[in-house]
Amino acid sequence: MNPLFYVLYYVALNPLFPMKENVKTLDGEYLFNKMEMSAGFLFKKDGTFLFYFSYGASDRNAKGTYTIIGDTLKLHSDKEPGNDFTIDQQSKKSGPIEIHVKGPNKMLTSSALCICFNKDERIDYEADQEGVIRPEVTKCDKIFLKHQYYPDIPTLIKDEGNENNYFEVTLKQSLQQVSFKGIDFVIKENTISCLPNYFMPFDHIVFTKSN
Repeated sequence: MNPLFYVLYYVALNPLFPMKENVKTLDGEYLFNKMEMSAGFLFKKDGTFLFYFSYGASDRNAKGTYTIIGDTLKLHSDKEPGNDFTIDQQSKKSGPIEIHVKGPNKMLTSSALCICFNKDERIDYEADQEGVIRPEVTKCDKIFLKHQYYPDIPTLIKDEGNENNYFEVTLKQSLQQVSFKGIDFVIKENTISCLPNYFMPFDHIVFTKSN
């Protein structure tokens, strides 16, 4: 007789047979307040979460799923990391690099930041009031863009194989969302905490469970 029959027969008769490890979950609100900043998570037992963040003129949000491995909480946001800008046009022109950022208003486009890499050297350049970035170099190995009000994983718009130096890009509507890429939280009793990161660059980040 097929050996698989005996395995299935044993499982059917023994409900304690360890089919899989129990999945850990969180349940409830976890809040964090620091001066003018407030943030919070809502975790559900079904493995999903909601997140809000408010600090000055920057309001952000996220939703997705989470997993717990030991005492480490990993968030899997619906937002794709490194994808805050859409490249509309790109070409090779004479002269220095030039990037035009388009979006719903000048406050947002003028707050874009260009990150140029030549080997291990990094130089940052800010957009002007019209959303135009003109790095003072004619060539960069790699060019990334990120937003100063809504920082997240930078968007790569040029790699080493791309010889173009003129770009027109558009801010995506997902800009306000947080990807949580590379940010892990530590669970301890009724708190979750994380290290300083790209959108919360300060110490002692501790979210406490609300009663």
